Amino acid sequence: MLPLTTRRAASKASTRYLRHASSSSVGAPSPSRKVIFSGIQPTGVPHLGNYLGALQAWVKLQNEAAPDTKLIYSLVDLHAITVAQSPELLRQHKRQSLAALLAIGLDPERSIIFVQSDVPQHSELMWILSCTASMGYLSRMTQWKSKLNLAPNAKPLESPLQLGLFSYPVLQAADILIHGATHVPVGEDQCQHLELTRTLALGFNERYGPVLTEPETVLSPTKRIMSLVQPDKKMSKSATNPKSRILITDSPDEVTKKIKGALTDSIGGPHTFDPVARPGLANILQLLHSLDHRRIATVEDLTQEFKDVSMKALKDMLADAINKHLEPIRTRYLDLTGGTQAGELDRVAEEGALKARASAEIVMADVRRVVGLSR
Repeated sequence: MLPLTTRRAASKASTRYLRHASSSSVGAPSPSRKVIFSGIQPTGVPHLGNYLGALQAWVKLQNEAAPDTKLIYSLVDLHAITVAQSPELLRQHKRQSLAALLAIGLDPERSIIFVQSDVPQHSELMWILSCTASMGYLSRMTQWKSKLNLAPNAKPLESPLQLGLFSYPVLQAADILIHGATHVPVGEDQCQHLELTRTLALGFNERYGPVLTEPETVLSPTKRIMSLVQPDKKMSKSATNPKSRILITDSPDEVTKKIKGALTDSIGGPHTFDPVARPGLANILQLLHSLDHRRIATVEDLTQEFKDVSMKALKDMLADAINKHLEPIRTRYLDLTGGTQAGELDRVAEEGALKARASAEIVMADVRRVVGLSR
């Protein structure tokens, strides 16, 4: 339970938002007004690959969006439980992930930031969409097969597949459609899910009328940040070796040690950017380019500039760049999770949930009406 003062503040925020939501500017989105939605699973403290690959783009979208653009970012904990989770660890991970989103620069006054399970309309719409979703279409989705290491032609009823993992693309569609999202930034691996979202919206609208917005895919050029010890694999939380990744909360000493120990190669001569033949060096160069304050046009241009710099010097430069970039993020995160602003997380979570419920109810009220579920 939140402290009384926090609940009062959250209630006032909800009242302000609900008044705003009743105006035409927050209703069904017009073609001239963008509504951007994106979500990420709460896995605890993000690593550098999460940050540079997706989260940094969220902040950029927020800071560069037109004033009337509605930005909605969610920690999708219902998706997280498609894989067995420790309840206590899931609670901890949600808190850590929320702190990380604030630490990297997402502003709860500008963006709606919330935990998915705090907004029941997501699950409500998911069930309604499930009643129109085709088993055949869902059986062609590639991600559930890849997670079970199944062949592309595998059939769901002949596999050890759990219903939640099979049907979570419908929940993902509901996440997007419930807020009337017009644009959804995704990587290439999620394009199939966006196509399903449009298919479900189109089918619903043909049956009941034009209620759901068919979102546009915004293809994000995500940076592939690789493992520091297995540079042919992506940086991952699931890797058993903690030296394979840099967390955004790692201390300067930890960062420096991990970068110094990063696997490269012993090929002589000028440096070349070749992710296939020289994956370790390519990863160092990609990271340097991602963090380069001078904004050198391409990683190939950066490689040319540093082609004769020693490997040790490259790693020293990278460690310095990472530490400089992460210092304010680390400080803010520590303040939010145990320092001077520890109570801020409860306030942001509660206010975000209230705003997200108000946003979702705009669409959900129309859905209930046209389906016949409301009086």
